[in-house]
Amino acid sequence: MLAATPLGDVRDASPRLSEALATADVIAAEDTRRLRSLTAALDVSPVGRVVSFYEDVETARLPKLLESLQSGETVVLVTDAGMPSVSDPGFRLVAACVEAEVSVTCLPGPSAVTTALALSGLPCDRFCFEGFAPRKPGERAKWLGSLKDEPRTAVFFESPHRLASTLADAADVLGPDRRAAVCRELTKTYEEVKRGTLPVLAAWAAEGVKGEITVVLAGSPPRSVSVADLVSEVSSRVAAGERLKSVAAEVAEAAGVSKKELYDAVLASRKS
Repeated sequence: MLAATPLGDVRDASPRLSEALATADVIAAEDTRRLRSLTAALDVSPVGRVVSFYEDVETARLPKLLESLQSGETVVLVTDAGMPSVSDPGFRLVAACVEAEVSVTCLPGPSAVTTALALSGLPCDRFCFEGFAPRKPGERAKWLGSLKDEPRTAVFFESPHRLASTLADAADVLGPDRRAAVCRELTKTYEEVKRGTLPVLAAWAAEGVKGEITVVLAGSPPRSVSVADLVSEVSSRVAAGERLKSVAAEVAEAAGVSKKELYDAVLASRKS
């Protein structure tokens, strides 16, 4: 059983979470000290075994946890805050359970991703989650480049120590007009949301930021392209072995142009 825990305010814990922690045969916790603090705050006394389950020991712990599950025991997995598996331990255990045909369920609850998205003031009808921003400058620049034409709002996590440089790099790669929101210490005492363009946010972050950070980045504005502009792209992909009809449909949908017009334009270019 995956169980979401409060991001900061313990009052966000659900009654089902308290019940699960109190009755589980095994609790797998990313940090056992934080688990003890959580159960104390909830006035819960676990009766089951508590085992650590953080990134470095995930693989080693899997066989024993699967053995417990297959013997009929209830195993509850909790991470430090928010939903397990979302940039936290959990995915490997779920994948192992699926392969072993062991039932998995989830107690839903807080998530920094959707909380930040809702608070950002940016479009949230379509979004993507990018995990943690790459640490190395070269990899980070390449990653930001992949978001240059991404139309969806993007959400990612960042260390407070690297936030200013990441936002400055984003301004360089994505342009000074791209908007974002930096959400700090969500649901905690010093919760703060800063909104603005990337250069403005980078300057603010350069003064020093503390706490857990979630960044929400506005999507790329629609590009103004004509059918003629897309002909060479389609032709290059077809020359590389892809089917004309499939490529024309994909490129036309991404660019917001007529699939038939693009298809006909590619055929006309071959004749000329």
